[in-house]
Amino acid sequence: MDLRRLRRPRWIAAAASVVVLAAAGTWTAAASDDPPPVHRTDQIMAIDGVRIDTSYFTTNGTGRRPAVLLGHGFGGSKNDVRQQAEDLARDGYAVLTWSARGFGRSTGKVGLNDPGAEVKDVSKLIDWLAQQPQVQLDRPGDPRVGMAGASYGGAISLLAAGHDQRVDAIAPSITYWNLSDALFPNGVFKKLWAGIFVNSAGGCAKFEPQICAMYQRVAQSGVPDAQAEKMLEERSPSAVAKDIKVPTLLVQGQTDSLFPLNQADAAAKAIRANGAPVDVDWIAGGHDGGDLETSRVQSRVTHWFDRYLKGDKSADTGPAFRVTRTLGTDTGDGETRLTGVTADSYPGLESDDHKIALTGREQDFANPAGAGPPAVSALPGLGGGGLSQLSSLGVGVSLDFPGQYAAFESAPVRDDLRITGSPTVTVHVKSTTDDAVLFAKVYDVGANGRQTLPSQLVEPIRVEGAKAGKDVTITLPAIDHDIEDGHRLRLVLASTDLGYASPTAPATYSVSLKSDLNVPTALGENTPQAPLPAWVWWLPLSGAVLALILVVTGRRRTTAPAAPEPELAEVPLQITDLSKRYAKSADRYAVRDLSFRVEKGQVLGLLGPNGAGKTTTLRMLMGLIRPDGGEVRVFGHAIAPGAPVLSRVGAFVEGAGFLPHLSGRENLELYWRATGRPPEDAHLEEALEIAGLGDALSRAVRTYSQGMRQRLAIAQAMLGLPDLLILDEPTNGLDPPQIREMREVMIRYAAAGRTVIVSSHLLSEVEQSCTHLVVMDHGKLVQAGPVAEIVGSGDTLLVGTAVPVEEPLAEKVAALPGVASALTTDDGLLVRLDTDGSAARLVADLVRLEVPVESVGPHRRLEDAFLTLIGDSA
Repeated sequence: MDLRRLRRPRWIAAAASVVVLAAAGTWTAAASDDPPPVHRTDQIMAIDGVRIDTSYFTTNGTGRRPAVLLGHGFGGSKNDVRQQAEDLARDGYAVLTWSARGFGRSTGKVGLNDPGAEVKDVSKLIDWLAQQPQVQLDRPGDPRVGMAGASYGGAISLLAAGHDQRVDAIAPSITYWNLSDALFPNGVFKKLWAGIFVNSAGGCAKFEPQICAMYQRVAQSGVPDAQAEKMLEERSPSAVAKDIKVPTLLVQGQTDSLFPLNQADAAAKAIRANGAPVDVDWIAGGHDGGDLETSRVQSRVTHWFDRYLKGDKSADTGPAFRVTRTLGTDTGDGETRLTGVTADSYPGLESDDHKIALTGREQDFANPAGAGPPAVSALPGLGGGGLSQLSSLGVGVSLDFPGQYAAFESAPVRDDLRITGSPTVTVHVKSTTDDAVLFAKVYDVGANGRQTLPSQLVEPIRVEGAKAGKDVTITLPAIDHDIEDGHRLRLVLASTDLGYASPTAPATYSVSLKSDLNVPTALGENTPQAPLPAWVWWLPLSGAVLALILVVTGRRRTTAPAAPEPELAEVPLQITDLSKRYAKSADRYAVRDLSFRVEKGQVLGLLGPNGAGKTTTLRMLMGLIRPDGGEVRVFGHAIAPGAPVLSRVGAFVEGAGFLPHLSGRENLELYWRATGRPPEDAHLEEALEIAGLGDALSRAVRTYSQGMRQRLAIAQAMLGLPDLLILDEPTNGLDPPQIREMREVMIRYAAAGRTVIVSSHLLSEVEQSCTHLVVMDHGKLVQAGPVAEIVGSGDTLLVGTAVPVEEPLAEKVAALPGVASALTTDDGLLVRLDTDGSAARLVADLVRLEVPVESVGPHRRLEDAFLTLIGDSA
């Protein structure tokens, strides 16, 4: 089905201004019974002076196929959507992924999907797709193409559909329709999310200057101005609403205080008004965490493209409207159970209103000086599905401070009530100041008084002219929530909220009711809920406090685990574009865009000055901390906390914790039992022999010296003889004989076909024990390769001679072209080449001068090479 062909002007394909600067092809292997293998070509394309990093995915075959462009989320890169790209390629699509300006390896400034920058880039990528022999064309220069992506990538698909008529179908997920409305709802600055937004891109300087200036201006004043609102609106899909006329699948998150459900509602209404088919899917998760239902959603996206790109009318695109609901938890592991409720049409957010009477007198409350302490509703950026998901299980983590809010309450609900959409209410607001900001929320209050804020959502309202008093109709956040029989609804209007900017001047607000609470009940049928396990009710309040700390100090992105890569199944370690920011810095990195590979049998030395990022890299490798970008794969498996492949990794990083009252042997045995693996798999005696502790193994660890503890920790890392052994400064506390023994242990360990990674500051030991090196500085890769290659890459050569060289002859050598200096040694000559010199040319000249040459080789220690590579950082 194609709604666009009749109205399109004939597309005249101009020569695309896209220059491919670099390209590399790889194959993703598949078993013979599986779908065909996927071919990936990585390219850097020059577009209007900016370099855009892309990957193109196809399978074998001569037939043309539709194309799909996949965008990534804010702060991410093309690597985040690689698995989906491969799946779509196997399903018969030519797929192009790219890192947007300012992200991944792409250059340029972040423009928040600027129509003159990021959106224009997409049109150039479509030009490129039109030239590929695998891509189906509707006419010259016009490929059959769909777009999908989440968050930032979802918005670019909407924008591209409005700006480029060649886009044929889109499937945006958890994204915005109007960015101004999302970040400045009702004229209130969503400060916490805006700060996370800016910092996740690497800081204000990463943005176009006018965006950075706008953010700094609004963040300082706490009030969005007309210029800021206009700038964000111009970069929003809503700005081209009338031009988006393609089949659209809108997937939006229920646990999302950044882009709530009303963003998808506005998009659905506008696109449907243009005559295009629109389906809406409310998933359980969102930017605040929860289950993103990745597998189900991606399957639905594929069927959507099958229908509207391939023209497969039998493709099941799903219901017009679907809502995911939480049934409770399975007994045992606490995992939530989900189900879906559907409708044949999308009802919007305010259909089938049910009136709920509220009671309460006019109430006065304070806006405190400095707007603190703030109330707590949502926990932006926490992610991971922890506290953010508890409201769907009937557990509240919100907090309102006495004297800073007004509350109005209903009578107990007689029958179960399912709210699906946005409740509304009208109140009268007065203030001692002309400008008032309120935060409205509706709690579900149980018979025992415990209150829950559905999806942790709150609606901010700025009331101008409040000094004279004003009636205000409030549209509360859209939710899908069941109010059980006997529960009550509580409307709370607070003066502060953690996630938003409030007026800092003290004021007194007065609020009174002017209407009932109207709640939409479009999907009134209820599904039974399983009982909650006891751990939910006893969740300590300290969890909420910890969550707030996490909000301020860090951010986690929620992504589905990447599938194993068969072609890397025998590769001990593959690190790709790995990045980690310092916790309190927007633009400083502990590790940045780090990539290297380690093969079986290697002893790899990880070198760098203090602060180079070595330990951070090792901790990410072991799943102890999460990267902010890129990935680590061990034997083809992506690393995450608790990944099963970590059972093949042994590690000693930053010391080991032992129980001091137990002996060395008892500590090792206890550790192995904790892994749950069979005792015979421990190879305990071999590890103890390596440790060389002798009779000390039977003594309490509290009697051990530092060196003895170090050796016991290394023995613990070697338990089970892991395929990949990681040692961080393993020689600390060891005397010279023990250091020599450790060197031999590492060499023997790798010789058996296993792999060792060692981080050490003892360069002489690294040179003697390691086969390969990775040199880091300021979190970045400086050089990687075999030890001999790195050490031998200097400009000084040792020329061995049969007899000592006399000084006059040495002076002749020093005067040769390409030679900077020549000094006599006991063994011959030490020759330093200049930039024009070469070893081959030197040997020829030495023979011509009748120098009795026996050997020529590099004369540089690892220490010299290391200092040359890192310069002043040493």
